[in-house]
Amino acid sequence: MYIESIELNNYRNYEELAVRFDRGTNIIFGDNAQGKTNILESLYICGTTKSHRGSRDKEIIRFNCDEAHIKMFVNKNDISRRIDIHLKKSKSKGIAINGVPVKKSSDLLGLVNIIFFSPEDLFIIKNGPSERRRFIDMELCQLNKIYLYNLTKYNKILEQRNRLLKDISYSNDKTLIDTLDIWDMQLSDYGSRIIEERKKFIDEINMIICNIHRKLSGGDEELVLRYEPNVGKEGFYEKLKNNREKDLVSKSTTAGPHRDDIGFYLNDVDVRKYGSQGQQRTCALSLKLSEIEIVGNMIHDIPVLLLDDVLSELDKKRQNQLLDCLKGIQTIITCTGLDEFVESKLSVSKVYKVVKGSIMEGSIQEGAK
Repeated sequence: MYIESIELNNYRNYEELAVRFDRGTNIIFGDNAQGKTNILESLYICGTTKSHRGSRDKEIIRFNCDEAHIKMFVNKNDISRRIDIHLKKSKSKGIAINGVPVKKSSDLLGLVNIIFFSPEDLFIIKNGPSERRRFIDMELCQLNKIYLYNLTKYNKILEQRNRLLKDISYSNDKTLIDTLDIWDMQLSDYGSRIIEERKKFIDEINMIICNIHRKLSGGDEELVLRYEPNVGKEGFYEKLKNNREKDLVSKSTTAGPHRDDIGFYLNDVDVRKYGSQGQQRTCALSLKLSEIEIVGNMIHDIPVLLLDDVLSELDKKRQNQLLDCLKGIQTIITCTGLDEFVESKLSVSKVYKVVKGSIMEGSIQEGAK
């Protein structure tokens, strides 16, 4: 699969934009704050319906405008498909595939699989558990619509249960406590399914990431991921019942997959706590490269890779290791300069320069210092 083109209307700092991409390596360069990342964000929205930044629709719409449009053409199995996203300030977004509106956002997932790699991803190991949960959820939601359904139901039930805990606390109405059983059964049901799928996903990553990390680290380190569920699949319902008093005091649900974590271990040493910054970044890079392979294996196709100014955060060795992995993958890269690509001898298909919300085709020599 590959992205053929993108068109934007009143999207962030772009009044109008149209770009055609090559199936190989596409570079978008320019100074900071010119709108490079906005282009990658629009591509990601067309694949997942969500901003990688977590932005709300009204924050994406161009200033002083009420709505924005994204039109993307993607080629999958030699068939071109059109994706339209209509963003509105006061209403939910509209989505259409080949001009036909879809009722649910989940109907879009899987049409194009996108892997987004930003500088923030290099800190996924150093940062808190929520970042690591977000990683696994974003990938599984693209690959597995049943997982998306279970996660959506779980989050809604979790929100309702937390609201009930607050109502019991503030109203002191003890009769409401009995209604917790209904929410506990539903929460444990959907939560158990999430736990099972997350465990499978981590097992699949471990089959790939060890060899990748061995190459990146020169064969000196053995990287293993460990799924660290907050509660076991089998004992979830009992845990909710046992934690009830604690939940009523805290007014929130203290057990469940919303508190899971993923451990990264180098030769049995926890990299999250004891790894150097270089080790943490190499582990994060191994994770993203593993993601490309595991997604490819699951969809029997090659996903699209978006790199948002990642090279500037890596040393020369890791830059070259990452660039070596781009062959055969449609890659769209943002950067401020092109020196890395000149030195790496990477085959670059198209180069675009962005200046204050406008884009023009350029050359490698133009962006090199």
